[in-house]
Amino acid sequence: QVQLQESGPGLVKPSQTLSLTCTVSGGSITTAYFYWSWIRQPPGKGLEWMGAIGYDGSTYYSPSLKSHTSISSDNAKNTVSLQMNSLKPEDTAVYYCAALIDSFATCARIYDAYEYEYWGQGTQVTVSS
Repeated sequence: QVQLQESGPGLVKPSQTLSLTCTVSGGSITTAYFYWSWIRQPPGKGLEWMGAIGYDGSTYYSPSLKSHTSISSDNAKNTVSLQMNSLKPEDTAVYYCAALIDSFATCARIYDAYEYEYWGQGTQVTVSS
């Protein structure tokens, strides 16, 4: 059974960089047709898909976040990481890593947070001075 666990700082100051790691167990991040995403939920709001990395290393980003967001993977460690630069208070949210299986990289559902099948428990990130 695929399991995901987020880790990283719970408090980040404005303008600083957020680094989160998703540790995957029960399956390899390189398993065919898996896509690994970061999704966040600000207080009182819905899920926001941030970006994804595919089993083949291809990356996909939300246009609104692309300029200061980077998703990477480490196959040896079986982890997926998120980095966001220049954080603002409005970036305060619960951050999740999530995964889905799809045979086509062009399938639109990888861009939809509500399509994801496997989820970590999420980690609260507060951006405050």
